[in-house]
Amino acid sequence: MGVVAKRSSMTFYSDAMDHYSHRVRIVLSEKGVAVEVVNVESGDRPAELADLNPYNSLPTLVDRDLVLYEPNVMMEYLDERFPHPPLLPVYPVARAQSRLLIHRIEKDWSALVDKILHGRGNHDKPRKELQESLISIAPIFAEKPFFMSDTFSIVDCCVAPILWRLPQLEIELPEKKVKPMLAYMDSLFERDSFQESLSESERELRS
Repeated sequence: MGVVAKRSSMTFYSDAMDHYSHRVRIVLSEKGVAVEVVNVESGDRPAELADLNPYNSLPTLVDRDLVLYEPNVMMEYLDERFPHPPLLPVYPVARAQSRLLIHRIEKDWSALVDKILHGRGNHDKPRKELQESLISIAPIFAEKPFFMSDTFSIVDCCVAPILWRLPQLEIELPEKKVKPMLAYMDSLFERDSFQESLSESERELRS
């Protein structure tokens, strides 16, 4: 559970089903930030969002005069603004490695998730690619309790929303091949911060 921060005047415009919004909500919960979460339907965006964000996109984080509209920038900002518990390593080499992992997750997994959920045409190919990628990486979870780390980090905040959505993505993992990953998922999903981060719509994905 994150250390509760001083009360904040933050507003977070969030898509209740979007995995990019979800990763930021996990960071907010982990940090114990007092924030007003405004759930926005993709087709019914409030007028003030376009005034705040030139792309009128979700998610959008507003902290007084600061407006951020890129989820990874939001996560790093929150980690610096609320340093406890830290979600990025202290040392430059380790920080760079974490950022590179996030970049790889975006390229290798998030892009496939987006194709499955929002792409046109047959989704079998991206679904198979994502399934095979997850199976191939599953053994690394036997080495450390978190994603290539001894402590919960910003990388886990990016991975967790994707793994939570596997039923929605219609991806089944063969239990014998991915046991360490399944144990990691159970541990991740039981975290207080993860449970607090879930929207009602997201809860229903695994109800």
